[in-house]
Amino acid sequence: MTSRRTTPGPSAERRVSQDWITALPRDKARTFDEQVRHWECIYAMMSIALDDAVSLRSRGELICARQQLLVAAELLEPLAESLACLCKTLMIRGRRLQILPVVEPLSTSFFRGDIGRSAASWSEILHRLLLGDRARFLHKLRLLGQTIEQLEREFREAAGDISRGLAVQPSQCWERLDCLHYDFSTCLRETEVVFKSFLRVIPSEQLPALNLELDTPAEPSRRWLLEPRLSRAPA
Repeated sequence: MTSRRTTPGPSAERRVSQDWITALPRDKARTFDEQVRHWECIYAMMSIALDDAVSLRSRGELICARQQLLVAAELLEPLAESLACLCKTLMIRGRRLQILPVVEPLSTSFFRGDIGRSAASWSEILHRLLLGDRARFLHKLRLLGQTIEQLEREFREAAGDISRGLAVQPSQCWERLDCLHYDFSTCLRETEVVFKSFLRVIPSEQLPALNLELDTPAEPSRRWLLEPRLSRAPA
């Protein structure tokens, strides 16, 4: 008896790429563009605040650097909530769709830190083991949502330690913030790709309800609610 397992190959990669570069219908494109513009605006402000904090620190203006770092952390929190909420929303809606988009696993080569690389390793393993587009799609969303929340939490705690003068090794803490920022950027791009692929397959009559959900502030039931860490990474 032949196996029904399908191994992801170039055809799947080409389909994901094709979904990304092909234009969406007008109503779906509007949904995508508005949501991505919102994310990119917050991300740009957060990145500028972080860059300013690094520059101020290099000039020895530590108090101002710590203040800018808190601004970056405060901007990252609502962005992470929005992204994680989207992953949860697409996961719930995806269970009710007959056809789901093809996805590629997260790649360890696109991450720098332990959190992102660990998530990508699991993603690559599960992508090989799971059968069917549905299971792969849902598990990628779960990993993305959890990773986004964990990266934001680590960033917020590291920024808080520096700002309060609690970091034992400040230089390593600043390097960790840069790494977390890089990996969060990767998760943002991955979310945008999955979101566009999802919009391509969702029936048009379901779009107004999806837009309403996306406009609704995130509630605890729509977040991933990760368990607190057992130990804190050294600063």
